[in-house]
Amino acid sequence: MKKKFFALAILVAMVFSLTVCGSTSAEDSDKTLDEVKAEIRAQYGENKQITDGNYDKTLAVKCVNGTFVGKKNDGVIAYKGIPFVGRQPVGELRWKAPVDVVPDDGVYKAYYNGKSPWQNETITEGGSLYVQGEDCLYLNVWKSDEASSEKKPVMVWIHGEGFIYGGTSDPLYECSNFVRENPDVIAVSIEYRVGVFGFLHLSHIPDGKDYPDAQNLGLMDQIMGLKWVHENIASFGGDPDNVTIFGESASGASVTTLPLIEGSHKYFKRVISQSGSPCFTMTTEEAIARTNELMEILGCKTVADLQKLDVEKFVAASAVLALRVWPERDGKYLPLDPYEAYANGAAKDIDFLQGCNKDELNYFVYGFGLEPYNKWAADRKAGKLAQLTDEEKSLVESFCSDIKGEDYEYTSRLFDQIIFIAPLFRLSENQTKAGGKSYTYYFTPESSLPIMRCGHAVELAVVLNHPENTIYTGRAFDETFSKIVRKMWVQFAKTGNPSLSAEISPDGKEHIWPLYDLKDKRIMIFDEFNIHPEKESERKILDWERCYFLTKYFCI
Repeated sequence: MKKKFFALAILVAMVFSLTVCGSTSAEDSDKTLDEVKAEIRAQYGENKQITDGNYDKTLAVKCVNGTFVGKKNDGVIAYKGIPFVGRQPVGELRWKAPVDVVPDDGVYKAYYNGKSPWQNETITEGGSLYVQGEDCLYLNVWKSDEASSEKKPVMVWIHGEGFIYGGTSDPLYECSNFVRENPDVIAVSIEYRVGVFGFLHLSHIPDGKDYPDAQNLGLMDQIMGLKWVHENIASFGGDPDNVTIFGESASGASVTTLPLIEGSHKYFKRVISQSGSPCFTMTTEEAIARTNELMEILGCKTVADLQKLDVEKFVAASAVLALRVWPERDGKYLPLDPYEAYANGAAKDIDFLQGCNKDELNYFVYGFGLEPYNKWAADRKAGKLAQLTDEEKSLVESFCSDIKGEDYEYTSRLFDQIIFIAPLFRLSENQTKAGGKSYTYYFTPESSLPIMRCGHAVELAVVLNHPENTIYTGRAFDETFSKIVRKMWVQFAKTGNPSLSAEISPDGKEHIWPLYDLKDKRIMIFDEFNIHPEKESERKILDWERCYFLTKYFCI
């Protein structure tokens, strides 16, 4: 699945890089994948210390751990590859909690992306598109060069891709376009450890007692990045007391689990979760079983054995855990039952905007291919049914029997309910019951790609303002529709309410987004040419009787 998507991503990245370089000739479009990869990797470099005093002072921002000098392009200043830790998690710090920054009076370039975290991502036989490494804990900041006396709201993007892939350097996550259109906010993107370096339970191994945090390091990295933002963003003109964290898929899960971490609320005020929830977590027992499975494959008995492995071999072997590596509900860093924690008011002071897409699982059908998807889905369905009581199994089979269409439809619609729809509504219900706010949405525009329809990730290019990036959509969505979506996201970040008055709406029309309520369960429907609120019952999005209960079993 990932190879197919990443091969497409190379072409998208090529378009992006050529746009940045100002070149769109036919000759450029004929470049080989290796040539494209070379161009993208050329955007990397070492952000060296500036010792001769020769730099543009208007582009320099003093932070706790140094003064960072950015680059300006078409009204937006980008600061890339800023470290948010005092020491990178390499060597003896592998599988250890992130180390806080220390004061530094040095001046450093912030021109280049930091490394992406190690991941089993191979794009073609030519290898990874992005530079990877364990020394990956960096962030990026984008701000308008417009002078402003007021502190600006801050929107912190956390990337997704299953807790095993991805990086801030993905061209889709470049926020210059977003800030150029919305100069009244500051955008940040944060890197974190993924896969076996970010979410691997080790404390049960004979010499694993020194690694008590290994199962949730990726989340700890995110918190450390948010701490850096809290302490430094005012120097960029941002308001540290008005921070919104947002993300999609695994990062939708991240931003809905971060509020449950003790002490996190001082770092952000609002959450935007796209197609993600605490559903993407695992128990300690599940985490231990997955570690043991990997250890057996590698022939390792101890953490010391793992430390001796070639990194690429280790990461390649971890592919067996794909889509089964999650943060751990350990009862210490994360609660054993996140939904219950929400119902008990753990995040009632945090404003939420959350939703999902109409055909989420079609992304996986399209990515895997029909035959591999059907095999994967049958295995996952069998595993899920094995957890259920006989009565619950009957409800699930009844749901599946009512699904019409292609042979993949009954499992894809079932998994839509289990992984995305039911968790979304349970989170909205529990947040509302506790006295908190939830603005809930349902995204419906369809891709032009075969099978994809309104699958997982189709809204990313809309939200982050990359209409040229059609890897998930096959086409650009309506421009006015896209601007309204972004304006609502920004308005929510600014005020806590995504509704738009006619004066600020891109189409000159008022768009009132009602809060989710327990009686009518009102949500915003994002039809491409008709954004409007509805009661959930009008579309029967969730099968409350036959699927809602499945949230207690979390993900597949």
